[in-house]
Order: sequence, then C-alpha cells, then structure tokens
Amino acid sequence: MLRNFRAVIVGAPGSGKGTISSRIVRKFDVKHVSSGDVIRRHLMKGTPLGLATKKYVESGRLVPDDMMVEMIVQELKGTPEGWLLDGFPRTAPQAKVLESEIGPVDAAINLVVPLEVIERRIAGRWIHPASGRVYNTSYNPPRLPGRDDVTGEPLVQREDDIPEAVRHRLIVYSKTVGPVLDFFKERGLLEEFAGETSDEIWPQVYRYLMLKVSPVTQDVRL
Repeated sequence: MLRNFRAVIVGAPGSGKGTISSRIVRKFDVKHVSSGDVIRRHLMKGTPLGLATKKYVESGRLVPDDMMVEMIVQELKGTPEGWLLDGFPRTAPQAKVLESEIGPVDAAINLVVPLEVIERRIAGRWIHPASGRVYNTSYNPPRLPGRDDVTGEPLVQREDDIPEAVRHRLIVYSKTVGPVLDFFKERGLLEEFAGETSDEIWPQVYRYLMLKVSPVTQDVRL
C-alpha cells in the first residue's frame, strides 16, 4: 500500500486518467479521490455545496475555485492513508490552497498524450444510452457500425465528444494546465509519463510507484 503517499494525476480529457488511476488503485490499494465523483456526491445528497454548484454543473461551466476547494478539502481532511487526487487542482490558485490546507503532495503524475491522438480517440467514442455501454471506432468498435452489440439499438455520440467540441475542450485545457504544471515543477514534484495509449504509459507509472513501495497484490502482471 502507498501509505502516506499523496499524489495528484494530471492529463487532458481523454488522456487515460481514469484507466491509469484504476490500475494504481488495484495494484497499490491507494484511495482514489475523483473531483467529479465528489461533486456528484454533493449533488445527490443535496448538501449546501451541492446546491451551490448545481447551476454550474448543469450549464457545463467549471465550478468556482472556492467551492471546489472546499469540497476537496472536506474530502481529504481526516484521510490518514495515501490518496490519488484526480481532476483537481485545475488551476494554480487551487493548487496553492490545496498545499496550504492539506499540505504538500508527494508527486504530480502528468500523462502526456499527443492532443491529436486524444482528439481522434474521443471523436471515435459512441455509447448506448440505455445501458451506458461504450464503443470506440478505433479499438473497440461495435460488430455492426452504429449499433449496440447486445440490443441492436442505435448508438449515439455525446455532444462533448463531437470533434468540434473535443477540439475546444483540448484548447481550453492546454491554456489552463500550464500554471498548474509549473506550480508542481517548481517544487520538484512533477513526474511526466508519455505515450499514445494507457498500455504504453502504465508500465512507466508502475515502475515509478514501485520505487516508493511494494504493491499490495502479489500479481506480477502489470
């Protein structure tokens, strides 16, 4: 277990943060804290913070720094073991408050995937709305183009997965991530792992974490 090892994972939408995070959790038994999950939990419970953020979430806008920070700080305080923070911080001010309220992290894991690869990957993603099954024309295509394998019903593409929307999201990310990376780089905490797929990046991340602690499982497979 990564005891007392605190890290943030950074990467563009579609860079594989979810996949890499799930593998870290499985191999090292670290607590995964996703900012999106935290927001959804507050919304579902109808907490004061959840009610305050609802209008931002429903309109597709970023939750203001002060609200986001308060939710994350509440989540992390009182967590004695190690954790992996996913989706936060998104801005340098958020990173500074995280440091002052919780303390310094041990590493910022940055997934470096070419933007054109991400754009192609996300633009090829189609879903079956009723079940949530996800397909990708590049590496997990449906047996019949545009049709769900199980029901045969039409697949749809989410509005934010349309190529123009993907391009916009990546441009916004590129403009805002720099100061966050600089914040961690200045502190000697930035660890970057490059590749085009999660299978290519994961062994790099795994080897880095193995230098910190032995995995909790005895499974030698990555």
